[in-house]
Amino acid sequence: MILMVIIFLLLLFWENEMYEEEVSSTIEHLHVDYPQNDIPVKYCNHMIFQRIIKEPDNICKKEHVFIHERPQKINNVCTSPKKMACPNHSTILCFQSETRFKMTICKLIEGIRYPACRYHISPREGFILVTCDDMRPLSFQSYIL
Repeated sequence: MILMVIIFLLLLFWENEMYEEEVSSTIEHLHVDYPQNDIPVKYCNHMIFQRIIKEPDNICKKEHVFIHERPQKINNVCTSPKKMACPNHSTILCFQSETRFKMTICKLIEGIRYPACRYHISPREGFILVTCDDMRPLSFQSYIL
C-alpha cells in the first residue's frame, strides 16, 4: 500500500514537471505582458527573474522582448498576409504584424549567469515577427521598429 502511494506521488510530481516545462516555453509566458505590469523601476530585471527567462546553461539572454498587447491580437498575426523568411532561419516562414505593437525591449547591461542578469529597459512600438502553427503563434522571432 505504501509503495502504491509513493508511485502515485512520483507520477504526480513527474506530470507537474512536464506541465511546467510546457507552460514556461509558450510565447504567452515568455513574451506577453498584458496588461503591462505596473513596475515603475527595473521592469526588465523583475520580469526576467519572475518568469525565469534565460539561455541554456543559465546564461543571461542578451536581449528579450515583452509585448504589451492582448493575446488575441498577437494570435491574429498568424493570419497576416505579410509573410517572409525568418531572419535567423531562412527556411522557416515568419508572419509580420500589420500594425505596430507596444513592447518593452530588455537589453543585457551586466551579468553573465542567471539570476545575476541586469537589463536596460527600452519602451518601443514596432512590428513583431512570429512563427505559427495551426494559426497560433508558436514562437517570437524578432521585431521591426
